[in-house]
Amino acid sequence: MAAPALADRSPQPRALPLREVRTRLTQLVSLAELTDTVTVVTRDGDPRPVAAIVPAAAARTAAQARVDADRIAAISAGWSRRLEELHRQSSRRHAAELRALTDALAEVWAELDRRAPAGDPALARLRAAHTDLLRG
Repeated sequence: MAAPALADRSPQPRALPLREVRTRLTQLVSLAELTDTVTVVTRDGDPRPVAAIVPAAAARTAAQARVDADRIAAISAGWSRRLEELHRQSSRRHAAELRALTDALAEVWAELDRRAPAGDPALARLRAAHTDLLRG
């Protein structure tokens, strides 16, 4: 003879009308506590759920999940603001450094134009490489 299959630890929620829940509340609470059964409460004659009797651990977990989600959202928002500020600072610093480098290169090219003979092929190649560098 085969052994019966073990029941699932979290069976499907059962739905009961409010009138029946009132008469069986102690039993339903014990059932939730001992077997993790969820009982959905409906209005008499209306199948839509209005409340539920759930094990305390499940209710605490859902409440804790909401608290954790709020805490994570606050922490994430703080980090996001900090990263945006660091990005702005870095962009300003980068722009200033790029301007300084561009100004220094302009001074070097002015000095090379004064000192190098006109039509120097090495200088023409260097100028072409510099132009590509500034574009890319």
